[in-house]
Amino acid sequence: MKECNQCGKCCTKYSDGGLSALPSEIESWEMFRPDIYRYVSGGNIWISPVTGKQMERCPWLRKLPDQDKYTCDIYYDRPEDCKHYPVTIEQMVVDECEMLEVRDLASPKQAQHRLDKLMVDSRPAVK
Repeated sequence: MKECNQCGKCCTKYSDGGLSALPSEIESWEMFRPDIYRYVSGGNIWISPVTGKQMERCPWLRKLPDQDKYTCDIYYDRPEDCKHYPVTIEQMVVDECEMLEVRDLASPKQAQHRLDKLMVDSRPAVK
């Protein structure tokens, strides 16, 4: 498995309503990050404060100039859904994650074990 190359596929695929935030995250944003909280409505995230509609892309995702890389403006305050990604090798295949290598596809159980070790600080391991 390769290091993340910031291709942004995960962020662009799931940021249009495919993500959620824990009530505790929303409360924290309300108190300490009103800039993030303004994109929350009815417990849903990335709702336009102007139109009240679900945004097509996370408002915190930034494409680096002249590169095919992305950064997250709220990386340390991002939702748990974002912190937990990627969860499974199967999900990475569907999402065309660029972290995958040929050997990961040939041995998905071993690749899942490597992924769980890699993500141990971000999320609970998949059993």
